[in-house]
Amino acid sequence: QVQLVESGGGLVQPGGSLTLSCAASGIMVSIYYMAWYRQAPGKQRELLARINMGGITHYDDSMRGRFTISKDNAKNMVYLQMSSLKPEDTARYYCNTYPFRNDYWGPGTQVTVSS
Repeated sequence: QVQLVESGGGLVQPGGSLTLSCAASGIMVSIYYMAWYRQAPGKQRELLARINMGGITHYDDSMRGRFTISKDNAKNMVYLQMSSLKPEDTARYYCNTYPFRNDYWGPGTQVTVSS
């Protein structure tokens, strides 16, 4: 059974930074294309960043330079470092494979950017 559990969200001021973590079990992130997604209330889920088996990363243009995806194969973890956060980054953040699997969604972690 695959479980992806996100953590690290919280309330942060505009311009601040957060690092999200995703603990994977039931799959090995070393052999899967992994990604971070987010969904804000009333909006569609969007793909933010992805990292392939070899560690090559791709970003949505609006995230490039502010978000960094990484993974630790030994710990079976995926991370998303976020900086220069804006109020419009407020959303629930999820990790999943790329493309995503509906049965892999975890609880997500809430990020709220507000002063």
